[in-house]
Amino acid sequence: MSELVIRPITKSDIAPCLDIYNYEVVNGVATLDLEPRTLPEWQEWYESHSDEHHPIVVGTVDGIVAGYASLSPYRPKEAYKSTVELSIYIHQDYRGRGIATQLMAHILEIAKNDPLLHNVVSVITAGNEGSTKLHARFGFTYCGLTPQVGFKHGKYQDTETYALLV
Repeated sequence: MSELVIRPITKSDIAPCLDIYNYEVVNGVATLDLEPRTLPEWQEWYESHSDEHHPIVVGTVDGIVAGYASLSPYRPKEAYKSTVELSIYIHQDYRGRGIATQLMAHILEIAKNDPLLHNVVSVITAGNEGSTKLHARFGFTYCGLTPQVGFKHGKYQDTETYALLV
């Protein structure tokens, strides 16, 4: 595999990131969205990450977006402004190559260098062993299980919450 290049997202990356996300909407449970997102919705997502505390980075291989990581507002209340929610999605053709690990290291370094940020939270659909191991490798603390919080692909899905103080 060619070298992974990690950089801030650009407008031209919105559509490839949307394709990665929508693959999971249709085929997986990494997101509990039931309907694919649209390009206008994803452009809003991009715009909502326009400040320095809520970045999106992409990992590219030979110029192709292989995955992305983002830090999103955790909750809209002002008291939560120092907490962000982490998301990492990898294109199905690039999984198992260490891309998620590199994106995680990069986005956490951004969080650690942001004096506003204090807590990075991840909500993972239960049973995602790869994601669970990735979070453990970076020192996230398991905070608990929310049972049967969503219904997708014909069954109830649990989520697990993890947190890392930065």
